[in-house]
Amino acid sequence: MSILTSGFIKSLAEKGSSRNTVESYERDVNSFDNYCYTMGIFDYNKINNTTAQLYIKHLYDAGMLPSTVKRHLSAIRSFYKYLIINGQANSNPFIGIEVQKVERKMPQILTSREVELLLDAPDLNELKGIRDKAMLELLYASGLRVSELIDLNLVNLNLELGYVRCGDSDKERIVPLYPMAIKALNAYIESTRKIYSRPDNNALFINFSGDRLTRQGFWKIIKQYQQIAGITTDITPQTLRHSFAAHLVENGADLHDVQQMLGHSDIASTQIYARFVKNKFKSVYNKYHPRA
Repeated sequence: MSILTSGFIKSLAEKGSSRNTVESYERDVNSFDNYCYTMGIFDYNKINNTTAQLYIKHLYDAGMLPSTVKRHLSAIRSFYKYLIINGQANSNPFIGIEVQKVERKMPQILTSREVELLLDAPDLNELKGIRDKAMLELLYASGLRVSELIDLNLVNLNLELGYVRCGDSDKERIVPLYPMAIKALNAYIESTRKIYSRPDNNALFINFSGDRLTRQGFWKIIKQYQQIAGITTDITPQTLRHSFAAHLVENGADLHDVQQMLGHSDIASTQIYARFVKNKFKSVYNKYHPRA
């Protein structure tokens, strides 16, 4: 079974799926494999609809949120599709199984003042601070996903024209950068990166071993600066992306333009920021209008 799992993961990479998607699907399918092994099931054709529903119940019993269960279900359905195409399964027992409705929560948004505090937190007298300042400024300037940030290569930047190019060849997008981000990136490239980067490493952001920075590494960095800045709002790697979008919409940007900059395939994903702005204005109105 593990051989089939490896083949599926390899096929995702060959199709051009993002590294984040490949890693996520690999974890989810391996989790399913471990469950099958525990239950004494060593043939994917032995899984029927009842067994599939028991597995979904197992995920809920483990304390997973509906959104996480939905992701697991998507991964396993894709896996069975791969098995059927390659003659390793006769049917997909996970078709027709539904998960609890996922309640879409409003994203965590920083205020403009909190963003300013976060961006000013790195110490520019240190090489690490110069690098971290460049990363934070780039995230807030462009709204990149963290996976996109760490996947960037030096060639993705055009600092003379002031833009960053990201995404794969099928969904590539170009996002402009504001002057402070360009300045921070230039400072990083001419100092920290020049000192620590190896000739064979094209990664834009590197650690101090000369390797490409990881998601885990960035998570630690942003948590460190949240503490330094004294921000009580919980900050995750996605927070600056959400704040980028919400602040654009709040200041009058067209939703379709924001959709393009974020790389959303569906405008519905972008409309949540319009709802955030609407709720914010309503809250301000109720608090300050004398007759509210």
